[in-house]
Amino acid sequence: MTSVLYDAPGPRAKRRNVLLSILFSVLLALLLWWVWEKMDDKKQLEWALWEPFTTSQAWTTYLLPGLADTMKAAALSMVIALPLGAFLGISRMSDHRWVRVPAGAVVEFFRSIPVLLLMLFANELYVRYADIPSDDRPMYAVVTGLVLYNASVLAEVVRAGILALPKGQTEAAFAIGLRKGQTMTSILLPQAVTAMLPAIVSQLVVIVKDTALGGVMLGFTELLNARSTLAANYANVVPSFIVVALIFIVVNFILTSFASWLETRLRRSKRGTGAVLAPDDVEDNPAAIPGSYGTGQSA
Repeated sequence: MTSVLYDAPGPRAKRRNVLLSILFSVLLALLLWWVWEKMDDKKQLEWALWEPFTTSQAWTTYLLPGLADTMKAAALSMVIALPLGAFLGISRMSDHRWVRVPAGAVVEFFRSIPVLLLMLFANELYVRYADIPSDDRPMYAVVTGLVLYNASVLAEVVRAGILALPKGQTEAAFAIGLRKGQTMTSILLPQAVTAMLPAIVSQLVVIVKDTALGGVMLGFTELLNARSTLAANYANVVPSFIVVALIFIVVNFILTSFASWLETRLRRSKRGTGAVLAPDDVEDNPAAIPGSYGTGQSA
């Protein structure tokens, strides 16, 4: 099928695509074989290195507690960063300069600083000025860094999603007497959420992965940090990295799959029924008129 953006491949293009696919598959198979051979040469495929993952001790003592801390830090960061990012994004679009300028400064400042540096600063501040137990301090520092950085990024996502909507949406809302706040909450945000969802989910995946930074620099007992302890006890560094990588892949796949399902559900819920009402049906059923409550009068 030919469209404005895509021309259907002809016989020569189809043959070329098949040859390229075969070549890529062969190269991928060779790469996997080379990796397998290297791991076998280094004795990384011996059953003794993988056997700990078949026992409950490796999971209940190291991996599952580490995964629990990872998900706890990520969940807290998501819950705080999402509304904060929405607030900052909407504030950047305010008509009031005293609201718009500070919000823009906050977003640009924290978006420009590496998230690891924010974690280190937060940890130092908690050490000096907060009475937080040393065992809980890494968690606070990780969540603070993730919230400040990702809220700033999400603020730009929210602002871009709202600005991408047609101007007619805003003009129509003003025409029926809605104020700007009502237009934002009732008209623009509900429509923008569906368009913003892929970018928001991508940022949530980043939050899950960035929790590992706290384990590297702050001693936060997340999944990657727990892996290092497990590898030190069982002397299986490479297998432990592979298992933890697979865990991250599964967790992020579940998150993106849920987001895809939610996006599809939201899009379907916003579709009209497509039914066309006859004039007699409208007269007999005043509730079918938008803005009426069954009395024939608009709200």
